[in-house]
This record gives sequence, C-alpha cells and structure tokens, in this order.
Amino acid sequence: MAESQDGKPRAVEVDNYEEETRLTVGGIVRYLVTRVPTLVPPMNKAPNPIKALALLNKQQWLFFLVAFAGWTWDAFDFFTVSLTVSELAEYFGKTNTDITWGITLVLMLRSIGAIIFGIASDKWGRKWPFIVNNILFIALELGTGFCQTYKQFLACRALFGIAMGGLYGNAAATALEDCPEAARGIVSGMLQQGYAFGYLLATAFARGLVDTTPHGWRPLFWFGACPPVLIILFRLCLPETEAFKSRKALRDTSDAHTDVATTFVSEGKVALKRHWMMLVYMVLLMTGFNFMSHGSQDLYPTLLKNQFNFSADAITVTQVIANLGAMAGGTLCGWASQIFGRRFSIIVISIVGGALLYPYTYVTSHKVMAAAFFEQFCVQGAWGVIPIHLMELSPGPVRTFAVGTAYQLGNLVSSASSTIQSTIGERFPLPPAEDETGRFDYGKVICIFMGCVFGYTILVTLLGPEKLGQQFDAEHDDDLAVVAARRAEESDPEKALAVQHN
Repeated sequence: MAESQDGKPRAVEVDNYEEETRLTVGGIVRYLVTRVPTLVPPMNKAPNPIKALALLNKQQWLFFLVAFAGWTWDAFDFFTVSLTVSELAEYFGKTNTDITWGITLVLMLRSIGAIIFGIASDKWGRKWPFIVNNILFIALELGTGFCQTYKQFLACRALFGIAMGGLYGNAAATALEDCPEAARGIVSGMLQQGYAFGYLLATAFARGLVDTTPHGWRPLFWFGACPPVLIILFRLCLPETEAFKSRKALRDTSDAHTDVATTFVSEGKVALKRHWMMLVYMVLLMTGFNFMSHGSQDLYPTLLKNQFNFSADAITVTQVIANLGAMAGGTLCGWASQIFGRRFSIIVISIVGGALLYPYTYVTSHKVMAAAFFEQFCVQGAWGVIPIHLMELSPGPVRTFAVGTAYQLGNLVSSASSTIQSTIGERFPLPPAEDETGRFDYGKVICIFMGCVFGYTILVTLLGPEKLGQQFDAEHDDDLAVVAARRAEESDPEKALAVQHN
C-alpha cells in the first residue's frame, strides 16, 4: 500500500517485499498521516469521454463488449428471482421470505465461484473460464425454469451462485487489462453499469414475460438461458488479452525445468505474502459498496408498493429511471476518476448520495422518480470507479482472483441487507390502507441504514490506498521479479543478484 509524497504510486523495491508487509506502529502512523494529503486530486489531463473511447483499438473494444455482455447477463440472471418473488412463492406454496432465501444463497455462494474461477483465470487464461461460466448460466437458468419443487429451486440457485461468482473478476480483467491508461476510468464506469443495464433489461422482460402466458414465471428463466449462447460464440472468436499472454510467455520461459502450475503457485504465494493487507482492505471496501447497492435497491420496489402505494407500472417506470441514472452516473464518475483520482471521486459522490437520501425515501408522490434517478446516479457513480480501482490495487499474478473474491466476499457480508431492513422495518408499522395490512415505514429504515453505509464507505475509502495509473503487464510486475529472483537464487546466487539489480 505504498504511495509517494505526492500520492502517486511508486515502485516497491524487489528485495524489500518482507519489509513492505511488516506491521509496525511507526509504519502505521506514517501511513495514516498521508491519507488526507494524498486525497488531493491529481488533476490529471484526460481526454473528453469521446476521445478517450477513441483510444481503444478494435480488439480492445471487442474485449470490452464481451465483458460487458457477460456482466450484463450475470445481473439479468440474478434479478430474475428478485422480480418474481411473489409468483414463485405462490407456485411453491411458500412465503416471500422463503423465496428470498434463493437470493441469499446466490449471494452467499458467489465467493466460492470467485475463488474457483479466479484461480482458473489467473492460471489458464481469461477465455475458457469465461466460457464455462456462461455454459453454467445456460444450464442453471433452464434448470430453474423447469423446477417443480421448492428444494429443486434452492438447489439450482445455490449452484447458480457459484457460477455467478466467477464472472466479475474475469470480466474486469478482460475489459481493462489491455485498455489504454487514459481511457481506463470511463471504460471502468461503462463496464460496471452492465449491472444496472442487466437490472433494467430484467425489469422490462419481466413485465413482458411473467404471467403473460400459461407458463407463469417460467418464460423469464427460459429466456434468460438464451443470450449466453451468443456471448459464448462471441468470446470464442477472441484471443487471450495481451497482458495475460505476456505473463504466460514469462512463465513459459522463466525456467525450462519448472512447469506452469508450479510457477503459478510460486507467484501466488509471493503475491499473497506481500499483499495480504491489501486483499483484506479490498474486502472491507467491497463490503461497504455491496451494502450500498443492495441497501438502496433490494427493498426499494417493496417500499414503492407497500408504503407509497405505487401501481405495478409506476414501480417499473421508477426502476427504469433509477437504472438510467445509474448508468449515467457510473460512466461519468468513472471517467472523472481519471482526472480527480479514485478515492476522491468515490468520497465526493458518496457525500452527494447521502444528501439525497431524504427525498429518495420520503417523497411519496411520483416526483420520487427524480430522486431515484439521482440517488442511483450517485450509488452507481461510486461503483463506476470500482472495477479499475480494484484492478490497480490487485497483485498481478492473482489479479482476477483478487478482484472477484474481494467483490464476492463483500457480497457475502452484505447478503442479508434486505432481510435486515425488512426485519427492522416491521418495528415501524403504518396505518393499513383500505383492504390492506402489513404496511411498514421502509423509507425511514432505508434512509438510516444507507446513511450508515455511506459513512462507512467514505471512511474506508479515505483510509485506503490508491494506485492510479498502475501498469498491468508482466514487465512492470514487482511480484514476478521477486519470483524470478528467488528462482535464480536457488540455481545461481550470482544470477539472483543481477536479477534484483535489474
């Protein structure tokens, strides 16, 4: 987590990696003292968004598009259950709370998928783990659509959680590893908004497919299994990223007597030993961010229906408007982080989001749609910085594993956010409307809950590091230099000394 006096990243000396990971009182104090000075925006010169996107060549655009498509459909598949809770509960003869366990299982088991597919992506490449992920999406969405019992439903969603957890880190690496440095911010913001776009598509298709045929809720899941076929064909036509190919070439030539698996394990051990504090920090950061998204979104349709008495059409329109705000915010703030820095951008937009909580949760008329637009602009604006921020913070040899696992462990911690809000909301009953019971003041709960979440996220971001402009290729990776030095030392001490000096 080393930074220079001006807040810009500096290279870590190859032979000082043990010192860099040693915790001392003096080191901690020196680090904390730099947190506010390094927050000053670097005011980097960045091209306008259109010129920034023009920096991408054809292959880089294709990498972004396939990653965006995969992340979008990951989100679509997740929200198929969120948008059909009532229909699923009625079919299986369960309560809405029983069905939400399907959502909770997905969030809880994502971490397993992130670990499995993250390690696979860092070892064997981004391409084939991505394809396997999407094959599983097809099988498990179809499986959910054909479920006949509640236990079958839970089993499918549990397996789906593992598959879903493996995609985020891979998508981030595919889209951003080869991306020109000046375009990283805006590409990061656009990539992250695949989540909002998937939510928007799920909302629209749910209105068109659920309960409009004799098959009830099933057509939404059957449809969800179709686009991954096209995404798989798209990825099959593309090679590995240049950044991964440079790492693979270095592994292949580093030692003729060492297999790739052994080399990968050696790299991983060095990366984890040197950067374990960074990995813990990334999980803490992603805990706040996942609470931010789930806390502001998951129970909001219930608030609109239960507390504000919105019709189904009004709820759909509000959700669509909110997600349009999310896509705009993520793209703009991701681009702005290239100029103002990652931490500064996250903190400022989180402060604005906190200020908008009152209208977001207390305006009971249709004017709340404007508040929903700008609140999600802020929430997903902060999120737009995250893909590239995590990529820059992550150790190179285990980058996909680190990004995906940090994200999904944060999801695991925040998986009960809607249950927490719902349970607390029941302590604030409202007078029932005509022919209605069980109304609760969810607005108050979401407002207070999100205020705490924004405060936590601002504090963790303030205390954290930043590596704006970090290079992703093997040539600039200190961990690989340490591995090479150790291997050279084992075979030839004089050669090791030369490697370290180089």
